Amino acid sequence: MAAELSHTGLRASDADRDRAVDVLNAAAGDGRLTIEELDERVTTALSARTVGELAELTVDLAAAPGRVEVKDVVRIEQQGGSAVRGGEWVVPGRLEIESSWGDVTLDFTQAVTAGGTLRIDLDMRGGTLRLVTRPGVVVDTDSLAVDYAKVRTRPAGDAGAPVVLRVEIAGRMQYGRIVVRPPRRTPFRTSPTP
Repeated sequence: MAAELSHTGLRASDADRDRAVDVLNAAAGDGRLTIEELDERVTTALSARTVGELAELTVDLAAAPGRVEVKDVVRIEQQGGSAVRGGEWVVPGRLEIESSWGDVTLDFTQAVTAGGTLRIDLDMRGGTLRLVTRPGVVVDTDSLAVDYAKVRTRPAGDAGAPVVLRVEIAGRMQYGRIVVRPPRRTPFRTSPTP
């Protein structure tokens, strides 16, 4: 069972399915999907079991030309602070991060990935760089220099999902850590029986 889950990816929540349906409806409203395609994809989205299955339904709609302005370079500079990019933020082509004793979180679960690659030029001393990924987001740390730091990478489920974003981290991390992980699972709670 554990081996099967590693290939099928994270289980999709109702909120994940709703977000996919919203993307599909918007695409149909823009004329990028026919009514037949919309009906077929919505039916599939509502019965999807994994986040990877949902990503396959919307991957060709994420980079609609003219829909999103993608910046070439975005810079995060901080000392002892905390920076978070989350929700439906637009992923730039390059991200320059200069941070001393602070944390930076980049949450890609709902990010708009109009480009195929994000290069992160890192100059970080202390603190944590945290990347929250989804199926289709691949992180490469091969060009990163590490001094007294730790790099921990966990893939985001579905290994067969099409790659929608490749994140390349280069530069230097000192006295800190880099954590690449899928979104946290919410525990399943049952209500007590009367």
